Amino acid sequence: MRTVTDRVSNPFGMEPPCERFVPGYGDANADFHVIGDHPGVHGGADAGVPFTGTPAAERLQAALETGGLLQSVGDEPGAEGTFLSYLHMCVPESEATPTDAEYAEMERYFDAELRAIAAHVLLPVGERATRHVLENYTARAHRTDVVMDELHATELLGSGWLVLPIEDPADWDDGDDEKLVEGLRTLQSTDYRRESDLGRFLPGGESYHVR
Repeated sequence: MRTVTDRVSNPFGMEPPCERFVPGYGDANADFHVIGDHPGVHGGADAGVPFTGTPAAERLQAALETGGLLQSVGDEPGAEGTFLSYLHMCVPESEATPTDAEYAEMERYFDAELRAIAAHVLLPVGERATRHVLENYTARAHRTDVVMDELHATELLGSGWLVLPIEDPADWDDGDDEKLVEGLRTLQSTDYRRESDLGRFLPGGESYHVR
């Protein structure tokens, strides 16, 4: 099932309980969903687009472009096939870190958008996003040892998704860009959709793919 919308920014019309927020951006039918923390960490407060406006965001965008997930970089990156969003889309006041209660309040917006996009691959950026994805969208809820330099650009199986964690680009060492690019290219060369065609069970034999 495909979502029909021409909107690239906030395609589902999310209205979070805050005046300033950075909504999801990209392809509403994306295969790849890049998930960050909040605008105070990963940028976007000025442009209104996730992963913009900071040197670390630019470094991540460059790696995503080289790795084939973005067609162009900048404040309005070309994101056909890719969606960018945050766990907590509201812009924190005075650069404060959202509280656990505030993250919990925003969870319903993030989860609704994630399930509406229904991407095949989740790419959480940084420890908080990675921990959230592993605990809520994989069978690894018991895992507590989220070591980002070990998980960076490494494929993990989820519950209906593939997960490829990305270390926060502000913490990248030399070679982490290349490791991510290589991981993305390798992933795209495989059957990352992992779908089965059940069309043979339908009248007329039309294709019907399920995960």
